[in-house]
Amino acid sequence: MSDQGTLSTAAQTAYRWGHLRPEDVTAWADLVNHLAVVDRTEESYGEADLLEELAFPGFDPATDSVAVWDGTTMVAFATAQVPQTPDHDGHGRGYLEGGVRENHRGRGIGRRLMDLVEPRAAELVTQRHPGLAAYLRAGGGLEGSSASAMLARRGYAVVRWYNFLTRPLRDSPAVPAPEGVALVSPGPEHEAPAMLAHNAAFRDHWGSGPMAAEPWHELWTARASRHDVSTLVLSPEGEVIAYVLCGQWVERELYVSIVGTVPSARGRGLAADALRRTISLAAATGEFDLIGLDVDSESLTGATRLYERVGFDLKHQTMAMQRDLPLD
Repeated sequence: MSDQGTLSTAAQTAYRWGHLRPEDVTAWADLVNHLAVVDRTEESYGEADLLEELAFPGFDPATDSVAVWDGTTMVAFATAQVPQTPDHDGHGRGYLEGGVRENHRGRGIGRRLMDLVEPRAAELVTQRHPGLAAYLRAGGGLEGSSASAMLARRGYAVVRWYNFLTRPLRDSPAVPAPEGVALVSPGPEHEAPAMLAHNAAFRDHWGSGPMAAEPWHELWTARASRHDVSTLVLSPEGEVIAYVLCGQWVERELYVSIVGTVPSARGRGLAADALRRTISLAAATGEFDLIGLDVDSESLTGATRLYERVGFDLKHQTMAMQRDLPLD
């Protein structure tokens, strides 16, 4: 796709079509945060966070993104991202993200975005995971969203619901001292051990795949990471056996990005202990009013019940939608 090209269809010739560029990050952030409000997903990001996304390993904005402009206003965007590793079931996978500004919907922009990014995602899947069964996945938003209707028309079906849970930080739970382990905040020396723990913890989780060192490093060192209020559970040998990793994208709100326990340490309440420590640390800072997280509603470890025990309540559900790619 060209940087400054236009579509030939009469209904869309007023729009300028290109790709996401670092110099456009202010307009992109404005669009993303507009979508978070009008679609009620609360998925807000700052400019620095989006700049990091443009530089994420394996993602090339010049070929893997689309940006649509009306004058100086970005009115739509879409991205195609394909991890370097297949999921734990041995399937190739591509992820599509994007949206259209509310007052520009109903003009075929979303459909055209998909016409552009779906083939690119499929191409990347074939390059990175040749010969594997594969799928494309996209967020459908809340029930009844326009995005879910558009995706359904393109052959996507709901494959999972994710619960968004929140907890006010008006109080701090008691922090236990579980026997035989240490609860600590992450340091630079924990980056590799935490990645090993994460890959072990999520090996049996639906839709997940192993993290390679480079993308894990980008996540570990991201601007939004809040290691000061995150928690690792260390074994007597110093191995990471459970973890709660947090980030901050919204003022006064802390987000729990990942929670996990390696299979051999499950059933001991270690993730709950780590989460209580994180909640207590976050409350003590005085920087946050709220802590939130997303969890697979069908989590095999019963994660939703864990979060409810420490004071989280369901705020809303979003859907993941997917369609299989044909085998060559």
